[in-house]
Amino acid sequence: MGVFTYESEIVTAIPPAKMFKACILDGDTLIPQILPEAFKSVEYIEGNGGAGSIKKVTFGEGSQFKYMKQKVEEVDKDKFVYIYSVIEGDALMDKLEKITYETKLETSPNGGSVCKTTSKYYTIGEFELKEEGIKAGKEKALGMFKAIEAYLLANPNSY
Repeated sequence: MGVFTYESEIVTAIPPAKMFKACILDGDTLIPQILPEAFKSVEYIEGNGGAGSIKKVTFGEGSQFKYMKQKVEEVDKDKFVYIYSVIEGDALMDKLEKITYETKLETSPNGGSVCKTTSKYYTIGEFELKEEGIKAGKEKALGMFKAIEAYLLANPNSY
């Protein structure tokens, strides 16, 4: 088994507290509303969103995947940190044991925020992760982030 780590940063005009609430705390309901082609539904199998909770994400018609199960590892509402792992589903392609994402929102100098994400891909056997696969995932995540940002900018009183 190998572990491949990938880091990225996205800057937004939205302050960290507002983005964390929309994207992380309310993301399970907000994201399927604004991106129904990507996410059809999110349901909790265990827990209520805190550490240890397990949720099933069913992808929308526009996705190449059907579903994934995520385990919430940590939610820190004060430091705007969210860590979760994809532990099951066709998104793992039978080549990955799990994928762990750590997202941290920090205040940027202009009053918005910087979203820092560390992704760790835990491979099975000798499988080697290709840069194209990581790039495709990063582009989808960026698209989702930008859709949430656009929603918040268009609806400034929503959060």
